[in-house]
Amino acid sequence: MYTQLEQRGMVEPPVNVGTLSKMKQDGKPIACLTAYDASYAALVDAAGTDLVLVGDSLGMVIQGHDTTVPVTVDNIVYHCRAVAKGLRHAFLVADMPFMSYANPDQALDSAVRLMQEGGAMMIKLEGGEGQVEIVEHLARHDIPVCAHLGLKPQSVHKIGGFKVQGREPDKAREMVDSAIRLQNAGADIVLLECVPNEVGKAATEELDVPVIGIGAGPHVDGQILVLYDILDITQGRTPRFVRNFQQGNDSPLAALQAFVAAVRNREYPAPEHCFS
Repeated sequence: MYTQLEQRGMVEPPVNVGTLSKMKQDGKPIACLTAYDASYAALVDAAGTDLVLVGDSLGMVIQGHDTTVPVTVDNIVYHCRAVAKGLRHAFLVADMPFMSYANPDQALDSAVRLMQEGGAMMIKLEGGEGQVEIVEHLARHDIPVCAHLGLKPQSVHKIGGFKVQGREPDKAREMVDSAIRLQNAGADIVLLECVPNEVGKAATEELDVPVIGIGAGPHVDGQILVLYDILDITQGRTPRFVRNFQQGNDSPLAALQAFVAAVRNREYPAPEHCFS
């Protein structure tokens, strides 16, 4: 009944926002992965992953869509609830789907559902300057927020495809400034996707909150990848930043442990996984 009291006796207590903040301060890389069901969540947790994201990437790797746009709040709630059953140590974050946070009140309603019904401990939303008001509103209601900048998959139709963002100096500076403003509005984590190494480095140096990267270079505070990509389940062309951790390992658990170890010792990402 008193789960939190039971967890106090664990060798490594569950990860929380404070844990992630201290890892940044101590220079300990944060290992993050997506998961979409209880069985894989248990493996990801057993591998020592710090943060697990129920991403709207499920629209592509689970549902078979070409983009994340068709994913609904109901979809995320369902998968988040399943993933929560498999976790004991990792911190659970849930994506806010396309158009589920168009205004502060809608964002609050969606976040409440993901936390109450899905068991999420933090929500993630895509956007820059336009989301400052949303982040402030959620933070006022004590909802932990991860702000997602760089390549924003929900905006793929607007930006014209899955492209590296922030290569122009003015765009790079604008992105870092947006990250700072989102942090100041109350974001607890910033995630950068598909940006040059220097953007990841600048954001990590200038922000007080942890910066998690997916294709954001080696200088960020943590790395996240899509579970199905690193286990070599995804068919066809994979993004440049993906490394197949199943290769050379005899089980999914061993592959996940190899990912965590590679993040911890900064062997991943290697130069071939980065953008300039």
